[in-house]
Parts: sequence; C-alpha cells; structure tokens
Amino acid sequence: MCPDTDRGDAPTGPDDGSSLEPVATPPRLSSRILVTWFELTLVGLAGGFLGAAVEGPPGFVIYLAVSLLTVGIVFHNVNELVKGWLRASSTRAPE
Repeated sequence: MCPDTDRGDAPTGPDDGSSLEPVATPPRLSSRILVTWFELTLVGLAGGFLGAAVEGPPGFVIYLAVSLLTVGIVFHNVNELVKGWLRASSTRAPE
C-alpha cells in the first residue's frame, strides 16, 4: 500500500518518513447521503409517533419542530460536505 495513493490523512513522500504532511481527500458523498437519510428517517419516525400520540395543537407544534429539525439536518450535512471539499481543494497544489 503506497502512502501517496491511500485515502484519508496518510503521510506523503518517501517511505522513510521524511515528510509526514497529511493528504486531504474530498469528502465521501455516498456516506454523507446515507447518514443524512438515516438521520431524517429517525427524526421523522420519532416525530410522527410523538405527534400521533399527543394529537391536537401540541401535535401540530411537534410537527413544526420536526420540520425545522429536518431542515437543520440537511443544512448541517451539506455544510459538512462543503467544508470537506474546501479543505481538500485548499491543501491541493495548484495545477
């Protein structure tokens, strides 16, 4: 396994350890999509069960809170992807 082609923060340079700068890789889109889907499913199911159990005006407030939380989850995950892409592009040498 060559350190120059390894994914993640692997040392670059020769195998003698003379240069140990981390290599920034772009974020993994598929894993972030899977995490986002799991979080949205979990929040949606929990909010649905809680809203159905409470009913009435408090159930509507729970529905609004769950809607707001799902938007927050999407924004958070998009922000993590953008930060990863910016980190990877800023450490890469200009071509």
